[in-house]
Amino acid sequence: MTSSVPRLVIAAPSSGSGKTTVATGLMAAFAARELAVSPHKVGPDYIDPGYHALATGRAGRNLDAYLCGPELVAPLFLHGARGCDIAVVEGVMGLYDGAAGEGELASTAHVAKLLRAPVVLVVDASSQSRSVAALVHGFASWDPEVRLGGVILNKVASDRHEELLREALDQAGVPVLGVLRRVPQVDTPSRHLGLVPVAERRSDAVNAVTAMAAQVERGCDLEALLALARSAGALSHAPWEAPVGPTQKRAVVAVAGGPAFTFSYAEHTELLTAAGAEVVTFDPLRDEQLPEGVAGLVIGGGFPEVYAAELSANEPLRKAVAELALSGAPVAAECAGLLYLSRELDGQPMCGVLDAAARMTQRLTLGYRDAVAVGDSVLAVAGTRMRGHEFHRTVVEPGAGAAPAWGVRAPVRRVEGFVQQGVHASYLHTHWASRPGVARRFVERCRTS
Repeated sequence: MTSSVPRLVIAAPSSGSGKTTVATGLMAAFAARELAVSPHKVGPDYIDPGYHALATGRAGRNLDAYLCGPELVAPLFLHGARGCDIAVVEGVMGLYDGAAGEGELASTAHVAKLLRAPVVLVVDASSQSRSVAALVHGFASWDPEVRLGGVILNKVASDRHEELLREALDQAGVPVLGVLRRVPQVDTPSRHLGLVPVAERRSDAVNAVTAMAAQVERGCDLEALLALARSAGALSHAPWEAPVGPTQKRAVVAVAGGPAFTFSYAEHTELLTAAGAEVVTFDPLRDEQLPEGVAGLVIGGGFPEVYAAELSANEPLRKAVAELALSGAPVAAECAGLLYLSRELDGQPMCGVLDAAARMTQRLTLGYRDAVAVGDSVLAVAGTRMRGHEFHRTVVEPGAGAAPAWGVRAPVRRVEGFVQQGVHASYLHTHWASRPGVARRFVERCRTS
């Protein structure tokens, strides 16, 4: 099977160059032209895809060659882009920055090559003129397999500044596909883990995406960018499909949502549904009871530390979660979910399922992890290997229970997380598409517990 979905990868020499503004604005500008736009993000980031979803009306999806393996990047892309007129892929960090110590693995360049997609480089030109040509030439020539299709110049000061930049890049033979003037930042506030998620600032986020679209519409050659997207090479892959499990007895699986729990990969819900679950969402900030007939819980990542007082104040739901967990029902918790199941978070009572206390710190824990299941759980049998990602400024003490969830190889060998009765709780964010059996096993336990 071959597919030729038009596509672009939006990259940059480094973080902070304007990738998110350009990628999100471009998605919204194409969508305003009544094109069906498929939004994607390189790497494990959960927050940018929320803005992408606002811009396009479709689920933002991640393409992570470390978590899922290079072989799944194109199939997952085609799954998300099915039926779309164009796909826009926002890169991560600098174009050639990948997993630490792993060469190009999981870099934007790596994903662009796997997708046979042209790259548009967003360059912060605020402090340079002719030197921009040397910078772009270096990125264009570093890896001949990466096709640099053009440049969008960001933070350009004046007509004269633009003229100097264009002259330099004309000599370098790289087309300028857009020029964005130096303007006040679009309102996308950040905090300790990056941008504030869409769910916490819905109306302001809509306004921010509208402003990004207007900026890109004014400064970029959309026709040239669309033509470049249509020049992408065909992909000889079949779209990814969630494996279908038994459906004769569907199990109700409740997935935490709302402003405190915004981190989730779209494929997780698809995998649970295909495995035979009826997926319903609940908001631990507002709902005082779990959904009717619930047989299992999935509590993913997010910002419970920001909402600790509100989560604690919802005592009826905390008790309902604890009762369900203590009954032996399957509960899968990642990062924020781990904190919510703990005894307390920054001194505020939480669900008390785990005899552990969580607190905020100044230290950022960040990076990919290779993990192995220490024992059997509702997610995996002992010895199952998975790759994950940690991203938090909290600590949980103790860091592991009597039965840990994972043995982790890097940055130091250690065990972490908790397995008790039907609970699997860990700091590790994982992408279940890499191990579909995780969802099948979880739903089967929900069906039989």
